[in-house]
Amino acid sequence: MGSEGPAAVTIHVTGFKKFHGVSENPTETIVSNLKEYTENKGLPKGVILGSCSVLETAGQGALPQLYQTLQSALTGKDSESSCSGRIIWLHFGVNSGASRFAVERQAANEATFRCPDEMGWKPQKVPIIPADGGISRVREVTSLPVEEITKALAKKGFEVMTSDDAGRFVCNYVYYHSLRFAEQNGIKSLFVHVPLFLTIDEETQMKFAASLLEVLASLCQ
Repeated sequence: MGSEGPAAVTIHVTGFKKFHGVSENPTETIVSNLKEYTENKGLPKGVILGSCSVLETAGQGALPQLYQTLQSALTGKDSESSCSGRIIWLHFGVNSGASRFAVERQAANEATFRCPDEMGWKPQKVPIIPADGGISRVREVTSLPVEEITKALAKKGFEVMTSDDAGRFVCNYVYYHSLRFAEQNGIKSLFVHVPLFLTIDEETQMKFAASLLEVLASLCQ
């Protein structure tokens, strides 16, 4: 069926639960409250907010839920989701040492956890997906304009940067899987690191998340 103007972009969002050293993960709060926040403030034009999921902060432990939600987005009955090119997976993770937001450009095929994850796993120099090759393999965001996203958010007044290093912990682990899935299925994936609420308060981070939805929609039309 024809429609006026470009189709809306469906954005599915994930965050993580608490983990060793981070007793309150801001991404759990952001993702849990995002639907209500955007309902109260009004969703940006051109955005359909899809699923909002909070993953276990565990490499292999996060994968069943991650892949279930990734796959359900492709097979869902949403009127807009049937067009896979209009689906974006937006992942939030916390960097407890950060002072600003970071839009991650790539993920490495390496799991080297600085501490055990929430299921007790602590891999060292292990390829995330052995079939992809060794730990030097990198997957980059090719379907989204990372620099433009960062600049647009900076213009809105947020302290934000692009990053080429998503770490080697669970955030990078999930991002690598998501980028691989996105490439195979013709959808888009992006990971953004946020600071602790002690560094940037909750209200500002909620505004940032909503602004990011708006920027993604505007740049993907």
